[in-house]
Amino acid sequence: MNRIRAHAQRAKRNVASKKSPDGWILEKQPMTFADENSWSNRDSDVTPLERRTWSAWSILGFWFSDALNIQGWASASAIIAVGLTWRESVYCLIIGSLTVTIPLCMNGAMGAELHVPFPVGARSSFGFYFSRFAVIIRMITALFWHAIQTYTGSTAVTQMIRAIWPSYLNIPNHLPESAGITTQGMVSHFLFWSIQFPILLIPPHKLRWFFVFKTVVVLTACTGTVIGMSQLANGVGDIWDQQATVSGPEKSWLILASMSAMTGSWATMATNVADFTRYLEKPKGVYGQTLFMPAICTLVGVFGIIGTSCSKTVYGEYIWDPLALASQWDGPKGRAAAFFVGFAWAVAQIGTNLSANVISCSNDMVNLWPKYINIQRGVIITTVTGGWIMVPWKIVHSAESLLNFMSALGVFLAPLAAIMACDFWVVRRRAVDVPALYRRQGRYRYNKIGTNWRAAVALIIGVTPNIPGMAAAVNTNINIHGAAYIYDIFYLYGFGSAFFMYSMLSWIFPATETLVRESIHEDVIVVDGVEKINDGVHQPYAYEKNVTTAVEEKESRY
Repeated sequence: MNRIRAHAQRAKRNVASKKSPDGWILEKQPMTFADENSWSNRDSDVTPLERRTWSAWSILGFWFSDALNIQGWASASAIIAVGLTWRESVYCLIIGSLTVTIPLCMNGAMGAELHVPFPVGARSSFGFYFSRFAVIIRMITALFWHAIQTYTGSTAVTQMIRAIWPSYLNIPNHLPESAGITTQGMVSHFLFWSIQFPILLIPPHKLRWFFVFKTVVVLTACTGTVIGMSQLANGVGDIWDQQATVSGPEKSWLILASMSAMTGSWATMATNVADFTRYLEKPKGVYGQTLFMPAICTLVGVFGIIGTSCSKTVYGEYIWDPLALASQWDGPKGRAAAFFVGFAWAVAQIGTNLSANVISCSNDMVNLWPKYINIQRGVIITTVTGGWIMVPWKIVHSAESLLNFMSALGVFLAPLAAIMACDFWVVRRRAVDVPALYRRQGRYRYNKIGTNWRAAVALIIGVTPNIPGMAAAVNTNINIHGAAYIYDIFYLYGFGSAFFMYSMLSWIFPATETLVRESIHEDVIVVDGVEKINDGVHQPYAYEKNVTTAVEEKESRY
């Protein structure tokens, strides 16, 4: 009884302390390279050895987790819907996903070798303060997509419940039309959010088995859906005989636009992939993505094409959404299958939210407000904001222009990914001073305002020509004439132009003060007059009262 009272009193004091901003301040952790007068916490530090638990197989499971979602299923079928054939759709899938493996591998290697998250790694290329622009763009994207993916997951819960209790679909609606959602939809959304919430709180380095579980469950559901629909249709349908409805230059540009759409869907991960590869035990595990990505995307897309083709034969219309397809299944066997498919896609959406949105957004928040936010608090803020405050059902149903705007954010993400990749591989040749990444006055400050002007110019070159296309995506009434062609290849142009411009500016006007011969992973600190090695992993000595720092600078390349 005394123990219960002690816990209750401690909880009461904790709640009372949260009434003021000081009550939310996190404990300052000494295991860091950060300046003595700045705040940092472990979630933004170099990944400690005990958290480097991922292998190449973990990365495979991770990419399966990210690719196996409803959007991946419908992507190839959507390309067919705009006028191309299934062959051209598959070509776009393969080439588009193969293209995006370049920034994924290049930026993934930065996280795998330096073991730092994306917001920290970006400082070497953008400058200590300008890197926050990249962080904010990525954070906004993650918040919106988390909202959309969460609401999509609620439709999977609807299929699970109606498979057991069909009357669930007949729940009377007590919400006004202006709400943008029905009572039944609100219940499904609340249930999915409540199921997803505790899973999101699992630390990233412990998620590898969840990704494996998702891979098995969703692949089984996809395979079962294809087999079941093929049996109902007595074949694979007639989508294979469908001819292209466009030709000439229009067809060529449509193929390029479809390829760019495939790359654009991975634009977010290509930017912040270091948030996950930092947990790799061996850096070489990151290069398996070159084979994983095209194979996974093509497999899921082909599943979607077959399922969609069969739906035309069985139900008289092409159904692109696998959950809409499952809603057609009745009877004991059909409802059992619908329940399993609903469960699998619910798991799929949770996994995608984990891998592409929540953890990334939380890392961004930790970087921007390290004194008040750690990964766990960031997850809570992200999922409450995205799941409820942003009213995701209105985003999905009432704001087509906003969805187009979110897709258009790829015009910013492509050059951001290009600048980081070029900086790490071409400019620095993978040699980075890790302790300096955490110091405001370190070598990556560049100037008084903490901005690398080379990155700023390259970003402008990569973004500006795509602005008219971005405006037209938001407002379809705007006629941008020939500028639409550049926007059709926004990712290819944004990545290629920014990469070239940043490499040229860095070659002509090198920032020699930021270059080192080889990566620096440690510095020398003095504890009670004795020099010790601080690598940010083993020895949490830095910035105690009796500690002074003497950074061991290695010779510059120039």
